[in-house]
Amino acid sequence: MAEFGTATELVSAANRTREAGYVDVDAYSPIPIEELHHAIGFKATKLPLLVLIGGLTGGTLGFLLEYWVSAIAYPLNVGGKPFLSWPMFIPVTFECSILGAALTAVVGMFALNKLPQPYHPVFNAPRFAMASRNRFFLCIEATDAKFDLSSTRAFLETLGGREVTTVAE
Repeated sequence: MAEFGTATELVSAANRTREAGYVDVDAYSPIPIEELHHAIGFKATKLPLLVLIGGLTGGTLGFLLEYWVSAIAYPLNVGGKPFLSWPMFIPVTFECSILGAALTAVVGMFALNKLPQPYHPVFNAPRFAMASRNRFFLCIEATDAKFDLSSTRAFLETLGGREVTTVAE
């Protein structure tokens, strides 16, 4: 893990890390940095697709529940309207869509972010507490295919960071 003093230094180091062929890289910053997303090569998340599927599923199930109740389980002829009077199903269908999408978003976010994860090895780094204040960190994970402790450490030292730390579990 390398420590940097500014966001510009971090983005530059992240670009050089990706160009060097490292894939399993993470960055820690006290502020959002728009360029950092592209610099470390984040892949697009599947969460929007999951939320869409959850919303469509919720809306479909809500509509089918209303249809089953009003046309099959307990049919009532109200004012001569047909049993499948879809305009009266719209509010509940809409609300079930929102409920399905919201629940899918929460569960999907927890699953895709691998939460809860109360411990991560980067917390062992002596200066990592500064990541929430005024320091920027770039970490190359040991799971990276190109990772070799000595060569990766030497590479991180060439990036111009203030300090390079070996993070151990």
